[in-house]
Amino acid sequence: MTDSRTRPGVDLAPPRDAEALRYENRLLLVLFLSFGFVFFDRQALAFLAPFIDDEFGLSHTELGVLSGALAFTWALSGMVIGRVSDRLGRRKPLLIGAVVLFSVFSAVGGLMAGFVGLLAARALMGVAEGAVLPLSQSLMVEASQEHRRGLNMGLLQGSAAGLLGGIAAPLVVVWVAEQFGWRTVLLLTIVPGLLIAVWMAKWVRETPPGVVPAVRGPAAQESGAAGTTSVREVVRHRNIVLCTLAACCYLTWFVVLITFTPVYLEDVKGYSSGTMSGVMTCFGVAWVLWGFLIPAISDRIGRRTTMVVFTSIAVLCPLAVVFISHPLVLGPAIVLSYTGLGCFTLIMATIPAETVSRTALATSLGLVMGVGELTGGVIAPLAAGWASDTWGLETAMYIAAGGAILVVLLSLGLRETAPRVLQRRAGRTTPPTTTTAGAST
Repeated sequence: MTDSRTRPGVDLAPPRDAEALRYENRLLLVLFLSFGFVFFDRQALAFLAPFIDDEFGLSHTELGVLSGALAFTWALSGMVIGRVSDRLGRRKPLLIGAVVLFSVFSAVGGLMAGFVGLLAARALMGVAEGAVLPLSQSLMVEASQEHRRGLNMGLLQGSAAGLLGGIAAPLVVVWVAEQFGWRTVLLLTIVPGLLIAVWMAKWVRETPPGVVPAVRGPAAQESGAAGTTSVREVVRHRNIVLCTLAACCYLTWFVVLITFTPVYLEDVKGYSSGTMSGVMTCFGVAWVLWGFLIPAISDRIGRRTTMVVFTSIAVLCPLAVVFISHPLVLGPAIVLSYTGLGCFTLIMATIPAETVSRTALATSLGLVMGVGELTGGVIAPLAAGWASDTWGLETAMYIAAGGAILVVLLSLGLRETAPRVLQRRAGRTTPPTTTTAGAST
């Protein structure tokens, strides 16, 4: 596997000026809202399920199919659109199109009269939504200063999803559904989506200020490859293979834990609905906090060390659900141990982006996210559900913990990519400079 010490195709840029700094912050805000709203839309179905069930009379299997269909198309879309983006050398128009389409398909879901129509709308929504994260992170990594790269990508992926999908979604979605019906929730989602798309069209640039555009030679153009890196070359990087495997395991930890904890708290521990809701809110709080703190810490101490330490803590979260009885103790324990969402950004975005060349950014991100989503978002909950029916709901929690343990082992094999850590190792004392992406190891 590839073990280069510098990333191929990286162009050093001059020190940041005021325009570049303003653009970095503005892009972070736009993409934060964009992906946060994507996750708001994705999480909405779980909170609307009781209202939809009252009208359609859906079985538990049908509700699971609705969720699984979106995860499946999300995964495929991330891999395909990421590759298309790198081949075209364009991300902005694809990102704007994805935001518009997922907003439209989400609203269309509110017009459906039955299960099949709603399933089609959710599947199409997944096609559009799956493209948003790899395209957004590939834009963000180029616009970020080296010492802020992990922080920016963590805010975009972890904290945005936690704040809007983990905290705002249950409050807003349930209130609107109770007041105006579940269809109104889906119909209204088109408004913020279109506003974000307009904002993107006005402010987002294909190449940030101060970054030299990637050079694509005549030979590459004549071959039709537009200077892209093949998928085969991407998976030759040891970090890409390890991050892809870790994404499968970490998404198993996340999806299984978040899917089965509510029913475990009510059916096994005997919590009331209100108590269960309060405990689940602790997941959202931890999501927001660790979502940016862990990537920021990794900027200073290194990606590999951060992954090992905080994933080891994440192993304890599903075990806390099983072994801690009192909700006032369990809530703080969840806030302290639900650290995996901060590590998500590192294995699914930051480390892959710092490993490959600029012409393979969206391809590598789409690959890691897509394969991880197929395994952890589609296969793992089905397996955990069967295991829980066979051996009890505790089994789902042990499966989640096992997924995190595997990530710890995989993280031990990662090669460091954090620019500050690599500079310290090389004995360099110059201030960090901006690159289109980081060094690869």
